Amino acid sequence: MHQGIPLTDADRAPWLAAMHQKIEQWLSEKRNVVLACSALKQSYRQLLWTGPEVRFVYLRGTYDLIAERLRARKGHFADEHILAGQFADLEEPTDALVVDISASPEDMVDEICRRLGLAAAPTKL
Repeated sequence: MHQGIPLTDADRAPWLAAMHQKIEQWLSEKRNVVLACSALKQSYRQLLWTGPEVRFVYLRGTYDLIAERLRARKGHFADEHILAGQFADLEEPTDALVVDISASPEDMVDEICRRLGLAAAPTKL
């Protein structure tokens, strides 16, 4: 990706399998964990899902908003070429909590916690 070459499903498969194993471990340890990843395709989310304890949150944003945020990043390899490919690959989830990314990060976290029935998020980490 750093060279502008998109990853294939085969490239992603070992990582998705490793994340699936970590999710199973966290569940067996009764740990609450947030795993952030693109999981653009339904098949990726199926590989990550281990049961009803796992909840997906889809951070939905427009192409223009995400492109604007990418342009504002300094020293990051992701550019609009990669973004175009990601939007082309995106299969919007039908089984996820959907949150609009135009809100502030704090407001998004608060909304996610509220909608998942979790205690309010701390204001500082």
